[in-house]
Amino acid sequence: MSKPFYITTPIYYPNAAPHVGTAYTTIICDVVARYKRLTGEEVGFMTGVDEHGQKIQEAAEKNGFTPQQWVDKMSLNFTTLWEKLNISNTDFLRTTQERHLKTVREIIKRVHDKGDIYRGEYVGKYSVSEETFVPENQLVDGKYMGKEVIDVKETSYFFKLSKYENALLEHIEKNPDFIKPEGKKNEVIAFIRQGLQDLSISRTTFDWGIPLELEEGHIIYVWFDALNIYLTGAGFSTDTEQFDKFWTNGTVNHVVGKDILRFHAIIWPAMLMSAGIKLPDTIAAHGWWTVEGEKMSKSLGNVVNPEEEVEKYGLDAFRYYLMREATFGQDADYSKKAMVQRINADLANDLGNLLNRTIGMQKKYFNSEVMLNEVEENFDIEIKELWKNTLVDLDKHVNNYQFSEALKDIWKFISRMNKYIDECEPWKLSKDESRKDRLSTVMYNLVDSLYKIAVLISPFMPETAQKMINQLGLDKDVTKLHLDDIREWKSYPAGNKLNEAVPLFPRIELEEEPKKDYNENLKIENPITIDDFNKIEIKVVQIEKVEKIENADKLLKFIVNTGKEKRQIISGIAKWYPNEQELVGKKAQAVLNLNPVELKGELSQGMLLTTTEKKKTKLVIINDEVKIGTTVR
Repeated sequence: MSKPFYITTPIYYPNAAPHVGTAYTTIICDVVARYKRLTGEEVGFMTGVDEHGQKIQEAAEKNGFTPQQWVDKMSLNFTTLWEKLNISNTDFLRTTQERHLKTVREIIKRVHDKGDIYRGEYVGKYSVSEETFVPENQLVDGKYMGKEVIDVKETSYFFKLSKYENALLEHIEKNPDFIKPEGKKNEVIAFIRQGLQDLSISRTTFDWGIPLELEEGHIIYVWFDALNIYLTGAGFSTDTEQFDKFWTNGTVNHVVGKDILRFHAIIWPAMLMSAGIKLPDTIAAHGWWTVEGEKMSKSLGNVVNPEEEVEKYGLDAFRYYLMREATFGQDADYSKKAMVQRINADLANDLGNLLNRTIGMQKKYFNSEVMLNEVEENFDIEIKELWKNTLVDLDKHVNNYQFSEALKDIWKFISRMNKYIDECEPWKLSKDESRKDRLSTVMYNLVDSLYKIAVLISPFMPETAQKMINQLGLDKDVTKLHLDDIREWKSYPAGNKLNEAVPLFPRIELEEEPKKDYNENLKIENPITIDDFNKIEIKVVQIEKVEKIENADKLLKFIVNTGKEKRQIISGIAKWYPNEQELVGKKAQAVLNLNPVELKGELSQGMLLTTTEKKKTKLVIINDEVKIGTTVR
């Protein structure tokens, strides 16, 4: 008898609306949960939101809400989307719920009683965006995960994370499936071997969180609060029997994005070790999504909205694309062209045509009644053998989070059945009365294969699977079916009658993009970012005085009025202005935040902007109507 199966998404931060990345993680868990139900396992599937912390409090204040009002409002974005994405979670948890507060308090008590929490002082870097203290060895170019850090000094309670360094390494070594995929496991091992530092688990700079009962004024650090929600979802604080079933004696699986793997694969297991609780069986980390080859970000305006994509392409096409396009653990690209190609080739052509052709021929040859007067040939033996292999390969790939490979397994069988039609040529068999039994066998095999395919795709595309079941004339709820119902050949009830065929996925015509008036693949030499450019202070200045510099034929000395003060600027344009006095009174552009330098014994406090054409250099002269001191952007 298989163990109960418990799977969790990360708990999402409700400050921002869910996007394709959060949808991807949740659909992964939904696919696995649905597949495990197919195999007959009892499944617990938890998702939720992380509603405590400084960023939540600040966002609430900024928008005129109390923190509780704010999270009540924002958490609806997730419950609404999961319903639209047909997510089959058995629990949705919020860290503000009482059952979770009870879990956190109990874990804190256990860890403290173990002697693994102590009072100290933190002096160092802090990432506001990630709400974490950051050791110096985790900074890259002075930033943490690409984001700014600040200097802080505050009293804090610490968890003895360093105590569990060797125990963590030993556990990872003894349990090869603990972290997936292999590359991510190696990253975690390398990080632990650098040496772990004790973890600050309390904050005193805000009050939106769970109070630490060890000292008034301390709030439990958001990760030491949030990670415990996986225990809450399994029944830790509410149902001992359920907790023992799903956690202690079950198979526990966390699916997370690669950016939060360290929290889940290092801090979380160490907390559980300290609290005397079994560790998860698997922590699986997936990659990020780019969009049309670019990083997804608000500033670029390319964040993919799952609801809009579902509206555009259909729910199951969206689910299929995410699972098929991404190799688990690696980054993947969300592309309109690739989406349309998947729909047209995989869903409309391969799957849709197989269903439509089969139902159409069954209606034409047998008035939609599924007959079986078995006359077996070699082609039948081949498809039955492939079916057995498909079940084995599919199980292996789903259990290893290789969803793209799992779908390839199913589509290999779909392609083989399309080929089976061409090999058996039912249209020829129908013209020979002596071959009618063979025709019934071929058609039965096609119908039976479609029944099997409908069940296999149901974790990935549950709505499509149910549509197929309905068109096949079966009064069955696909969510109540199991692999054992279709494992053997001849699963479909002979004598049953098919319903009318309705296209599953209409083809989509990809609109030709109009030819652009510019080169969108232009390569920029020595590129800078807009942030780099914004550091440059360029203003309109007026030239009040110009003179040549002795023993420096190329240089002119300018006195300019910046609108705030007068500066001296040296410029190498003497060759182009033999009558330099013509420049007096003119307005030009100058860079004013350059470090002053000395040229030929003269101090230069900026740089005048020039143009160079055909080896001739000229000042950029500004219209006299523009005011001195105007900023140039």
